[in-house]
Amino acid sequence: HAGDDDKAGRRMSTEEATRGRSPAGRMPTIDDVAQRAEVSTATVSRVLNGNYPVAKATRDRVLQAVAELRYTANAHARALANAATRTVGIIVNDVVDPFFSYIVRGVEQEAALNDRLCIVAAARSSRDQELELIDRMREQRADAVIVVGGAMHDEGLRRKMADRARALADVGSVLVLCGRPSLGESVPTKMVGYDNEGGAFALTEHLIAQGHRRILYLGGPPGLSTTTSRLQGYRRALIARGIEPTDELVHEGAFGRQFGYTHMQQILKSELEYTAVFAANDLVAAGALEALTEAGIRVPDDVSLVGYDDIPQSFELRPKLTTVHVPLEEMGRESVRIAMRHEDAFGRHAANEVIVGTHVVVRESVAPPRAQ
Repeated sequence: HAGDDDKAGRRMSTEEATRGRSPAGRMPTIDDVAQRAEVSTATVSRVLNGNYPVAKATRDRVLQAVAELRYTANAHARALANAATRTVGIIVNDVVDPFFSYIVRGVEQEAALNDRLCIVAAARSSRDQELELIDRMREQRADAVIVVGGAMHDEGLRRKMADRARALADVGSVLVLCGRPSLGESVPTKMVGYDNEGGAFALTEHLIAQGHRRILYLGGPPGLSTTTSRLQGYRRALIARGIEPTDELVHEGAFGRQFGYTHMQQILKSELEYTAVFAANDLVAAGALEALTEAGIRVPDDVSLVGYDDIPQSFELRPKLTTVHVPLEEMGRESVRIAMRHEDAFGRHAANEVIVGTHVVVRESVAPPRAQ
């Protein structure tokens, strides 16, 4: 079959002649590499930068395409990028809220250890602002963008956030979700979470063990993942002890001290019966305590009160607040570690998710219900 041999020879000559050039005869680009390797440009970027795990077979295919095309990233552009990407961005809802500020402290400390500058921005409860901040940090070529706090159950917002994660990956950066639910297995993110539901379950169990059956749940924005998880733990503990959860005892709203104060005042004017208050966080608990004290109701003699997060103010309240400890600074440090692909002393980060534990801190604000 001499004719077949001639065709094969012509094909080989054509392939050899076009190696090192794109099909149009120009110098090859990352798009050409992606097309030849049959992967996305984001995957090519991850392989070349070595900043994100890629399956060995995929990595080999990309490197083979790079070799065949003789692709070389523009050295000047890479140098400029390296000069600009020595930062870690963190986006929080409010920089003065202790929940966020202690996570920021952990991020700043760990970023400094990795020779990175920490850039902090506040979204101020605006999801559009949050997305815009991610875009701006991507434009600044931050090594990582850490988004802190719960997310609303909004499919449209989830898709937009997933698009941002992919855009960051395209430039060799990474989106880290800190205390926020997953965007899906196919979205290139890393995650640092905590046992939110488990902490709420344990705290409710503590109240039940003291004899409480009618436990008022107070605070937390409706539809926010953080609120949802805490309510799930609260309800699960009640059901586990044979107590039917009732909607009249669940009062969602906000995470601030002002909400705890004003809403507790409203509840005190109603005929609602309860022996304990589970505040959605320590700030809500502080506001509720103020309202209860003004009304002449003693904690814990008349009503028990608990919070969540274990911010320093919880120890400063009188009585000192029983709460759930969340290792906020450690979450911040873990967010940088996982973004930089560093391992801690225990060799974690084999996967792209770290879950830190929570536990109940028993202080002075809980006692058995007063005998009727």
